[in-house]
Amino acid sequence: MYKVMIKEFIKQFELEIIYASENLDDKYVTLMEVNRPGLQLSGYLGYFFPERIQLMGNMEISYLGTFDSKTRYEKLENYMDDQMPCIVVARDLTVYEEMIQVARIYNVPILRTQEVTSIFLSSAIRYLNRELAERISLHGELLEVYGEGILIQGESGVGKSETALELVKRGHRLIADDVVEIRKVGETTLLGTSPEDIRYFIELRGIGIIDVRSLYGVGSIKKYDNIDMVINLELWDENKRYSRLGIVDEFNEILGIPIPSLTIPVRPGRNLAIIVEVAAMNTRQKNMGYNAAKVLHDRIEKKFKGGNN
Repeated sequence: MYKVMIKEFIKQFELEIIYASENLDDKYVTLMEVNRPGLQLSGYLGYFFPERIQLMGNMEISYLGTFDSKTRYEKLENYMDDQMPCIVVARDLTVYEEMIQVARIYNVPILRTQEVTSIFLSSAIRYLNRELAERISLHGELLEVYGEGILIQGESGVGKSETALELVKRGHRLIADDVVEIRKVGETTLLGTSPEDIRYFIELRGIGIIDVRSLYGVGSIKKYDNIDMVINLELWDENKRYSRLGIVDEFNEILGIPIPSLTIPVRPGRNLAIIVEVAAMNTRQKNMGYNAAKVLHDRIEKKFKGGNN
């Protein structure tokens, strides 16, 4: 189970701290969902998960404003729970004194943002979904090539880093070198990034460590990207048959999600960067409904059948 510290959440969204609980440094959230407590403030607590971040907007604050101080206190006391990671008030709305009084009892941080409620809600869920996602780390390179997230894998010394650097020189963007942290952010979506300590650095044998951002500028790097394709580089094996038409699609399964994959044999004279570029463009074409291998196969098959008739 992964967690997001509330102090990191505050920093990420630049939240104003209205009330900092005594245990703020130890507060964290482990659930991706964000709760808007409309029914809970009215007294219904069925299917309520206090462990979620709580978000109040115009509706909730206006509803609390219809009561006198005593009733408002009672409703908030019935609603608040010491398991709450925090309450966020959107739109820079008023925070009632009764809310702070009850928050002191249950050690619930009260935060505030100027963002519109719906925008903050979607941003918070997207952030939590990414930070709390199931994840693994794999050896390889991750780059954005023509809008496609390409994970390049292969044995050590096969030329992954050199291929990545050539792609950067050709205008594509580096996400991770050597170690790729992959997160499952949806039933069909994988998001890749680099461990922070080595982000945007590449190791080149014979040269050492280079800083891609410093050498090629901020346009050459990207923090996250979806993984749309896996390319496996391997030394050319004369005894192995490699696909020449590409009619049969191959897949690598990562965190239970099948990702289209190719195996590219490496030998002197092959420009791997161009091959990766073509693979990325071909993948985009397939996603748009055009498969060149299938079109050629159908054309030849049609001609062959026509000749037999």
